[in-house]
Amino acid sequence: MSDITLGRYLFERLNQVKVQTIFGLPGDFNLSLLDKIYEVDGLRWAGNANELNAAYAADGYSRVKGLSAIITTFGVGELSALNGIAGSYAEHVGVLHIVGVPSISSQAKQLLLHHTLGNGDFTVFHRMSQNISQTTAFIKDINSAPAEIDRCIREAYIFQRPVYLALPANLVDDLVSTDLLKTPIDLSLKANDEEAENEVVQTVLELVAKAENPVILVDACASRHSVKEETKALIDATQFPTFVTPMGKGAVDEQHPRFGGVYVGTLSKPDVKAQVENADLVLSVGALLSDFNTGSFSYSYKTKNIVEFHSDHIKIRNATFPGVQFHSVLKKLNEQIGPIVKDYKPYPVPKVSLTTAPTAPETPLTQEWLWTRISSWLREGDVVITETGTSAFGIVQSRFPTNTTGISQVLWGSIGYSVGAALGAVAAAEEVDREKRVLLFVGDGSLQLTVQEISTMIRWGLTPYIFVLNNAGYTIERLIHGEKASYNDVQPWDHLSLLKTFGAKDYESIRVSTTGEFDKLANDEAFSKNSKIRLVEIMLPVMDAPLNLVKQAQITAATNASK
Repeated sequence: MSDITLGRYLFERLNQVKVQTIFGLPGDFNLSLLDKIYEVDGLRWAGNANELNAAYAADGYSRVKGLSAIITTFGVGELSALNGIAGSYAEHVGVLHIVGVPSISSQAKQLLLHHTLGNGDFTVFHRMSQNISQTTAFIKDINSAPAEIDRCIREAYIFQRPVYLALPANLVDDLVSTDLLKTPIDLSLKANDEEAENEVVQTVLELVAKAENPVILVDACASRHSVKEETKALIDATQFPTFVTPMGKGAVDEQHPRFGGVYVGTLSKPDVKAQVENADLVLSVGALLSDFNTGSFSYSYKTKNIVEFHSDHIKIRNATFPGVQFHSVLKKLNEQIGPIVKDYKPYPVPKVSLTTAPTAPETPLTQEWLWTRISSWLREGDVVITETGTSAFGIVQSRFPTNTTGISQVLWGSIGYSVGAALGAVAAAEEVDREKRVLLFVGDGSLQLTVQEISTMIRWGLTPYIFVLNNAGYTIERLIHGEKASYNDVQPWDHLSLLKTFGAKDYESIRVSTTGEFDKLANDEAFSKNSKIRLVEIMLPVMDAPLNLVKQAQITAATNASK
């Protein structure tokens, strides 16, 4: 074909950058566009239960594959997705948000169409999205449309932020040249200013040469902006003790002999806290210093020798180098750092116990026991998704196997996020490796916000493990305020009937209440094989929580009450 429709052009471009599952919902302004998905081999239309879930799913998919796409309809659909889109913006996740909008002629005539505010303003929702988008495009001209589509895909990928793309219903069937597809979208980073980059590298090398107790601290953006390999090379070259933040879990191989654990300020284990805070040089990679990621801003370095490597700037002590990206800086630093650290003598890093204390089989499950035991059940390549609440705090005390991906929404913290994200992650994992396990840990309260997306998992034969931590309501909220308040209660559900209710045929639903029951499950080879969708209800005491969450809740409660 010499020409293809604009709609097909969009999906061919997404397919070229390995986005193979498209999330979203149909609406009359995007229906013609959705027809074009089925014209591109290898693409799947997920068909979500609602737009918020679709946005969460796109976020989870992108965290596994590096980019995702969601399609909503004008007004009612796109607004429903914006909470999820805002979370992707806050946490540096590349999502292309495609919105089917009314035809150009309808806009020009300011028709009083459904899904509008009734005032003839067809750009109002576009303007709402601008503050939570890296860039936006509202297509009006078929001649410039392909270039705008390419620009949007590139910026979503390069900057790892959502991008808003509005496509009028009448343009998706207009034709563009097929030849445009022969030139791949340029996804390469622009080169750093050489003089500024060299100054950064030399200054860091000088700091390293003088340091006696340096540490490396790795955070979320090391994963989001794809410098995990460069970070590993830095650890290998220097042998400096290395730590991650809660958001950084999965960014470093936790089986590496120089990995020391998770640093969360005052909420850290004492030996981790002491080693990080007594360092005379901190090399920080990809920091996102939010309250829950830092123990309510309780980082307490005793040195001013801090180097922050970011995707779009470098900060050394009080000096900032805008526009200097950490990809090539880290590569150049790794090439030159060997002679500087040749006399460095590595000292021991903190160790974590992965063995649970012996208990009688009938011992009731607790959070402390559970998260330690989970470490020995995880296996290489797993994708671990934890919900805001006890799960996100509990997973901190686990130790990941090599090549494990951790997904949590520590900064944005939208309750219910993890269920939609699990759908996206398991769809992406299936495209990468059908044997890869996706494990969701979600509280019974959070599950009720987004439970419908389990039906989408079943629809596509996806096989996640869904661990429902049943502690009778919103325990994280109870810890902060209102321990016995009814607003922290939820209606009890029959969790073991959920998979059947949503139409699953080959599934497993299990309830465990004791350490013996959990051990039996974890030791079952058949259960550990990624062969079917499973829901495991884990019964826990109402106010039982990981110790770091208890401490964080006390800090948060005090902060909320302060005048």
